[in-house]
Amino acid sequence: MLQLPPTTPRPRVPRLSSVNPDRPPLTPVLLVLMGVAGAGKSTVGAALASALGVEFVEGDDLHPAENRARMSAGIPLTDADRAGWLRTLAEQLAQAHREGRGLVVACSALKRAYRDVLRAGAPVRFVFLDGDRWLIAERLERRRGHFMPPALLDSQFATLEAPAPDEAAWRFDVSTPPDEIALEVVARLVKAAANARGDAR
Repeated sequence: MLQLPPTTPRPRVPRLSSVNPDRPPLTPVLLVLMGVAGAGKSTVGAALASALGVEFVEGDDLHPAENRARMSAGIPLTDADRAGWLRTLAEQLAQAHREGRGLVVACSALKRAYRDVLRAGAPVRFVFLDGDRWLIAERLERRRGHFMPPALLDSQFATLEAPAPDEAAWRFDVSTPPDEIALEVVARLVKAAANARGDAR
C-alpha cells in the first residue's frame, strides 16, 4: 500500500474518462516514474495511475529483504544488488504489454543501463522527476516509515545518469506540485494519442 508522509497532501487528479467520457480511450501506456529517493515518484505515480485507471506498482515494495536491510543500514546498493529487482519490474512491464493493459511503475531507474533493462520487453515512457538536492533532502528528512535513509541521497545523486535526448523521457522539476505534474503527463498522453490518430486540433 502506498504510504505518503503526513505533510504530503494526496494529489486530486480526476480520472481521464470522467473529464471527457466521449473521448476515445488512450492506447494502453507503460509509464515509469524515475528519479532519486524523495523526488515524489510514488505520489505522482499513484495519481497518474488513478487518473488513467490503471494499476500502480511501487517498485520499492519489490526489493528483496537483503536490499532493504542494506539500505536501512545506510549501505548503497550495487548494480548486482539491483539486477534481480530490475528484472522483476521489467517482467511486470512486459506482461502488461503482452496483455494490452497500461501500467504505472515507480522505480529510481538511476542509470541508463537500468532503464535499458526496464524497456527491453516493452515500450516504456520514462517520467523523470528532477530538481534541487536540498529540496529533496528536506522531503526525505520529513518522510517516515520508509527503509531508505536520507544519508543515502548523496550516493543516489552520484549514481544518477539523467536520460539522454534519445531516450525521450519527460522531465519535470520536483518543485512543481505533484497534481500539476500528473495533469501535464495526462495532457501529453492525450495529445500524443490524438496525433497518432491524426485528429489533433
